[in-house]
Amino acid sequence: PKAQRQVIAMLHQAGKRVVFVNCSGCAIAMVPETENAEAILQAWYPGERGGEAVAKVLFGEVNPSGKLPVTFYKSVNDLPDFLDYTMKNRTYRYFKGEPLFPFGYGLSYTTFEYGKPTLMQVKSKKRGSGKTADYKLMFSLQNTGKREGTEVAQVYIKRVDDVDGPIKSLKAFKRVSLKAGERQMVSIDLPRKSFEGWDAQTNTIRVVPGTYQVFVGGSSADAAKTKIEVKVK
Repeated sequence: PKAQRQVIAMLHQAGKRVVFVNCSGCAIAMVPETENAEAILQAWYPGERGGEAVAKVLFGEVNPSGKLPVTFYKSVNDLPDFLDYTMKNRTYRYFKGEPLFPFGYGLSYTTFEYGKPTLMQVKSKKRGSGKTADYKLMFSLQNTGKREGTEVAQVYIKRVDDVDGPIKSLKAFKRVSLKAGERQMVSIDLPRKSFEGWDAQTNTIRVVPGTYQVFVGGSSADAAKTKIEVKVK
């Protein structure tokens, strides 16, 4: 509501450190709040004990580790026209602009550092009448902060020659809890099914042979910074 935004702006102008707790059932444009608040906590609709949960996070009793399941856009101008039924700029998979908060984003009271990932093919397994290859993604993850925390490592995949396909798609994730300063090797299994996508030539969802990019990071935006390529037959 406009009145609440005015209060937040006035508190900011008065030099107060503002923490904005947003209760909504979906993503909303919060550009003014990012400018006038020191921190933002997305509480969604937390239920009867929501106040207790929010208090534990705000007072540091619980270290948050949640990640956004949607993209927060800066403005409705970033979205396609209501009558436009194409996928252009819809969701993180097709949005080419800069979001306010990207899909998979979420802060913690500590920080994490990802090491260089490696992708290895594991022993083939029989599926149906043929053999297919599975993969294992490995990387180091370190808690570089001063307190224990949990990171949600996310793996995204893109088919390089799929011009009209998704920019990237979430295919796997893993929660990793680390003590302050702890480093751990993380492995995430990627079955062949992870490389499936729409094939316009056959009008089916299948694994199209070709080159794929595999990304890993703490959000859909961070993952774009770390990628490796693999040829899938």
